[in-house]
Amino acid sequence: MLTYGDGVCDVDIRKLLKFHENSGKILTMTAVQPSGRFGALNITEDNTISSFKEKPQGDGAWINGGFFVCEPEVFDYIEPDNDYETFERRPLEKIAADGKLQAYKHSGFWRPMDTMRDKTELNQYWESGNAPWKVWDNQNTFAGR
Repeated sequence: MLTYGDGVCDVDIRKLLKFHENSGKILTMTAVQPSGRFGALNITEDNTISSFKEKPQGDGAWINGGFFVCEPEVFDYIEPDNDYETFERRPLEKIAADGKLQAYKHSGFWRPMDTMRDKTELNQYWESGNAPWKVWDNQNTFAGR
């Protein structure tokens, strides 16, 4: 299991692992669809705004959610002496090009923790007692999973 540690989600780890085990791939990436952050405009050729939608649900694209299941073969794609290589560049690109990368589509809660705005929003969820990513109970087991 691998995560960047800069995001939270309510992905069911057991289902993700089972999906990976059945895929036959060396790497499974959790794919998510981020929510929109800004109002979206449709603009005609004469610059008339024909429609406006405040913070729509993204553009429908799936992105890297930052939660992975890896087989040891993944290390074959990482250059041990290259301190400047990021996992997202050559290793992930090459694994995908070799047909060994699988997407686990997660439609539940996912948020990054990249900006102060993200931190504030996630802290509000936590402080309200309604943090969707908190899927464990008081015994440190996964609740309902």
